Amino acid sequence: MLKEGTDITSAASGLSLQKARTWDEGISSNFSTTPVTDIFKGKKIVIFGLPGAYTGVCSHQHVPSYKNQIDKFKAKGIDSVICVSVNDPFTINGWSDKLGAKDAIEFYGDFDGKFVKSLGLDKDLSVALLGPRSQRWSAYVEDGNVKAVNVEEAPSDFKVSGAEVLLGQI
Repeated sequence: MLKEGTDITSAASGLSLQKARTWDEGISSNFSTTPVTDIFKGKKIVIFGLPGAYTGVCSHQHVPSYKNQIDKFKAKGIDSVICVSVNDPFTINGWSDKLGAKDAIEFYGDFDGKFVKSLGLDKDLSVALLGPRSQRWSAYVEDGNVKAVNVEEAPSDFKVSGAEVLLGQI
């Protein structure tokens, strides 16, 4: 499982994520992906993962906690606040539009779950009809190095992975 001191770019070596986009943007970009190293190298990143787009806690608490605190993160020198979910980039795009959060947060799809699995943050949520997904978590990462990480005990929990907790750790 992801821990403080982990180099996230080494843990996810060779992996890429898919930036949220429309189908037409996918076609025009030739379905491009963004290497994990490009996301983290030389930057201060806040990243949080969640079980799925359009789900309750994710939509009503997790994403809004970061959207509402974006100015505080920027004031602390954070280059980007990123949300990642085991969904395709098109679903993530529609969801982020619905939440009105795309101006504040960068959304990425981990369509096959390889990224969260490489970090030991995968979770089988078949019992909730979601299949393989991500745990609910957050991290502060400097130049690929994990400085703080928070993982909820259960996917429905929202106690340690919100913006307020992470702001206090930066």
